Amino acid sequence: MKLTLKIWRQKNSEDKGKMVDYQLDDVSPDMSFLEMLDVLNDQLVGKGEEPVAFDHDCREGICGTCSLQINGKPHGPDSLVTTCQLHMRKFNDGDTVYIEPFRAKAFPVVKDLIVDRSAFDRIQHAGGYISVNTSGNTQDANAIPINKDDADKAFDAATCIGCGACVAACKNASAMLFVSAKVSQFALLPQGQVERERRAENMVAQMDAEGFGACTNTGACEAECPKGISLTNIARLNREFLGAKL
Repeated sequence: MKLTLKIWRQKNSEDKGKMVDYQLDDVSPDMSFLEMLDVLNDQLVGKGEEPVAFDHDCREGICGTCSLQINGKPHGPDSLVTTCQLHMRKFNDGDTVYIEPFRAKAFPVVKDLIVDRSAFDRIQHAGGYISVNTSGNTQDANAIPINKDDADKAFDAATCIGCGACVAACKNASAMLFVSAKVSQFALLPQGQVERERRAENMVAQMDAEGFGACTNTGACEAECPKGISLTNIARLNREFLGAKL
């Protein structure tokens, strides 16, 4: 395939940035999207030009660092996949592909397609932990009876990889789906009960402090989440937060 790539280039957080056009030939439909960018960068390096900076790590859909806005959609046109799992067969010969970083006040651009998502880390630090007795008389987790329905919901919430697609998809750049997933995975399990009330309050407060917007209730976050995190977690977060306040 022959593709026209329109890629956001920005030297640093202070630079204004702009879209730059690139032509790429002989793109195999079997390439992943990141492999296609690797081919582009090889060509740029061969010409003595600056390669396009983008985040990636595991390339297995687990770490979430490959987050890109592709043709206006977080992680591109496919569903329930991350950018590294997106293959070029989803595009056609002659297509023009727009590639941008995730856009949010709380995700400042570092360089080109890389954004700083440490705001998510700070939200986690505010309450994403549990207190465990390590005195030597620790109870085996497998010995604690847990309702199967609660365990399933907790594991579903725990599949969140913190990629930020929910923020990028939301017109208010809300982090409610991310925060609700992190709160839910603990609120549903007995190990998370010690900090339960404090967790909801602290994580929501940190989310607001980071500059994320309010929930829009449009469901765009769930639709674009590569792990299919359910909106029901946001309802649970609201109950947890209200209960903590009362």
